[in-house]
Amino acid sequence: MLIFFQKGGPIMWPLLITSIVALTIVVERLIFTLREKMKRQPEVMEDILSYVELGDLHTAIQKGQGSEDFLVKTLIYALSHREKSLGSAILRAANLELQRFNRGLSILDTIITLAPLLGLLGTVTGMIHAFSLLGSAELGTPVAITGGIAEALIATAFGLGIAILALIPFNYLNARLEEARHQLEDLTSQLELLLVTHSEI
Repeated sequence: MLIFFQKGGPIMWPLLITSIVALTIVVERLIFTLREKMKRQPEVMEDILSYVELGDLHTAIQKGQGSEDFLVKTLIYALSHREKSLGSAILRAANLELQRFNRGLSILDTIITLAPLLGLLGTVTGMIHAFSLLGSAELGTPVAITGGIAEALIATAFGLGIAILALIPFNYLNARLEEARHQLEDLTSQLELLLVTHSEI
C-alpha cells in the first residue's frame, strides 16, 4: 500500500486527508446512531402521551425528566414551552434533535464528490508528467513514461475507492436521519391531536 501511495504522486496526500476525515465522520456517526438507538425509551413516551391525554401535563413532564430519548426530550421541551407557542416549541425541539442527527453529513457528502475529482486531478497531472517526457532525453526510458501513467491510474483508483466506500455509510446515515424526521413529525402530530382533543372536552 505504501508503494502504491508513493507512486500515486503528490495528489495522494489530499486523498489521504479526505479518507481520514471520511473515516472519522463515519465511525463517529455510527457510534452516535447506535447510542441513540440504545437510549430509546418507548414505554416512557407512551406514559407521557397517556398523561397528556388525561390532561395531566405536569405529571407528563415529570415522567420525561432526565430521559435521553430524543423523542421524549422533544415532547418534554414542547410541553414545557406550550404557553408561548406549542407549534414553535415543537418545531424548535425537533430541529435541535435533527441537527444532532445531521452533524457531519454535509462534510461526508462533500468528500464523496471531492475524492473522485482529486483522483481526476491526479490523472491529469500524471498524464502531463508522462507526456512531458516524450520530447525529452528520457524518451529512451519507458519506465519513466509508464510511471506517469501509473501515477494517473493509482490516483483515480484511490479517489473512486474513497467515494464508493464513503457512499454506503452516507446513505445509511441519511436513512437514519429521515427515519428520525418521520418519527418526530408523527410524534408532533400525535401530541397536537391529544392537546386539541383534551382542550375540546
